[in-house]
Amino acid sequence: MEVLIMQPAFGEISVSDFFYRHRELAGFSNPSRATYMVIREAVENSLDACEEAGILPNIKVSLSYTGDELCHLRVEDNGPGVPPSEVPFAFGKFLYGSKFGVRQSRGVFGLGITMALLYSQVTSGRPARIIVSNGGDIFEVKLRIDIEKNMPLVEGKKRLANMEEWHGSIVELYFKGDYPRAEKRIMEYFKLTSIASPHAEIAFTDPAGDQHLFRRSVEKAPKQPVETLPHPHGVDAEMLRRLLKRSEGKSLLSFMVKSFQRVGYATARKFLESAGFSPHQPTSTLTNDDVLELLDAMRKYSFPPPDARCLSPIGEDALRDAIMRIFEPEFVAVCERPPSVYLGHPFIVEVAVAYGCKGIEGEIVLYRFANRVPLIYDAHSDVSMNVLRRFNWGSYLHVRPQATAVFTHICSTRIPFKTAGKECIADPPEVEREIELALKECCRRLKTHLTGRVSVEERGRRFNAYKKYLPKIAQFASELAGRKNAPNVSLILERILEGKN
Repeated sequence: MEVLIMQPAFGEISVSDFFYRHRELAGFSNPSRATYMVIREAVENSLDACEEAGILPNIKVSLSYTGDELCHLRVEDNGPGVPPSEVPFAFGKFLYGSKFGVRQSRGVFGLGITMALLYSQVTSGRPARIIVSNGGDIFEVKLRIDIEKNMPLVEGKKRLANMEEWHGSIVELYFKGDYPRAEKRIMEYFKLTSIASPHAEIAFTDPAGDQHLFRRSVEKAPKQPVETLPHPHGVDAEMLRRLLKRSEGKSLLSFMVKSFQRVGYATARKFLESAGFSPHQPTSTLTNDDVLELLDAMRKYSFPPPDARCLSPIGEDALRDAIMRIFEPEFVAVCERPPSVYLGHPFIVEVAVAYGCKGIEGEIVLYRFANRVPLIYDAHSDVSMNVLRRFNWGSYLHVRPQATAVFTHICSTRIPFKTAGKECIADPPEVEREIELALKECCRRLKTHLTGRVSVEERGRRFNAYKKYLPKIAQFASELAGRKNAPNVSLILERILEGKN
């Protein structure tokens, strides 16, 4: 009897189809979290557009419910607008954008606002409405995504006169959401965004019609990170092959200098000779084994550390001022660590410890940021939480601090997120170490503050006791000595108040 073996059917799906089937990987796991994610992606998109143009962001966000219980989101910014020809692809095509260079950026995977459009489309069945202008005519586009092909579908276009010379972008989406359950997270996101981006002003109108204004505290746009070349320690075999292919016809010496940062001619020549390659050897002559040998030599060689100009931290002063404005703590210590590197990627860690905060529930609350983006979900397995759990507060303080907030910000050309939802950071040892060192420095400053406060309080108690009893003791001693007038004790009290006795 002949046995027939069934052969599996092979095929492929587009990246948009993949995230349509697995949208929980991008953070759109339920209506509550999706409400937060749609708002966050739209706001981050507006912040990026304004900052890249050097414009102080003014962002208006409104959320309402329609008659069929769908959420209607409208986000307007005052950025430079998107070129009309790019609108369908910038909003309706996955892995399409301007954030794939080697520099710090909020976006990482090229999903962001496009994922919000996809969720809107599959839960409401309605197209997105995008309006853009650079100060000239206004262009309006109604947009869907061809999910199977990962291509935008334009359902309608309009060109309107711009009498007021408005510039910016407006995104309107309908989607299935749950604002009541997401409200606390959304409000926390806006509050923390005003810390991470103190130069931005955000006005939010909630479904009840209540308006919430998060004012800017800084009147200057942050320094934009500079796009740079990859570092030799940050490439793998695939990236090295791509770089070599772009450099066909060049010598290895020229390839090293023009393809990598912090590599000059002297450094490149010394490295190539130590690795056994001729500086004048053409890149086209390298075999596969040569490429792997070159890669291994690059990983072992001590190149200068990566250039940190591609990073833009919040800054100690801006972070301190924003925390003081929002949490009104008794004391704030902020530490910005010097640039460090993991796997060839530069990063900077900023940590703040705010003691005696208003509105803090519990002893210690952790607030996390990555590339100026607040991280609201999945804190339990984040690198900052891991550091905080094992941190020995007793080494710095006699008691655990009350109503204390710990803020951690990591900025890097590559944040090691655990998922495409960008809410939880992995724990490379280099990043863990920098967070711990910054936290220790902040706690040393907090200890100094609390020790000084205890000393002042003790001196005050002593002064009150002396003020109460010293005149009586002087009077009693005068009577025993047979004197009519008691001595003036005010000078002694003054010395006690100044801590000289």
